[in-house]
Amino acid sequence: MKVFLNIDSANKGTTVSIECEEMNQSIQEVLDFLKGQELDFIVGKDGEMQHILKPADIHYFHATSSGVAAVTANGSFLVKEKLYELEAVLPSSRFIRLSKSVIANLHELSRFEASFNGTLAVYFKSGTKEYVSRTYVNGIKEALKMKRRSKE
Repeated sequence: MKVFLNIDSANKGTTVSIECEEMNQSIQEVLDFLKGQELDFIVGKDGEMQHILKPADIHYFHATSSGVAAVTANGSFLVKEKLYELEAVLPSSRFIRLSKSVIANLHELSRFEASFNGTLAVYFKSGTKEYVSRTYVNGIKEALKMKRRSKE
């Protein structure tokens, strides 16, 4: 991999350009790293209190009737961001969409259970359970395959 750095005071911002023959795991990791730099924390509300939440501490995000909630070991907190906005800024190596209403932290998953209708039940280390809709099952399988390969 070649790296080129051009420091010029005439530049009005920072631009990162990646040129490659095809997308692979190392390129995805670079993209996730750059994306992760944008989001150091998320502000969540619990009643009138506002809490600083680190993305790594969040088990999952889910849509509720009052907005989007971030679930952590310390409870559930309402966040101002929409799920699609979170999906765009959270690193894809850590967070994955389970359904239209849930984004999960892969590092907080403990097990899966297949159901008869083609969906998966996902159990978190905290003991909570969410369902993966059929649309997102293949994405989960691919993400877990990539994780397994990167550790081998």
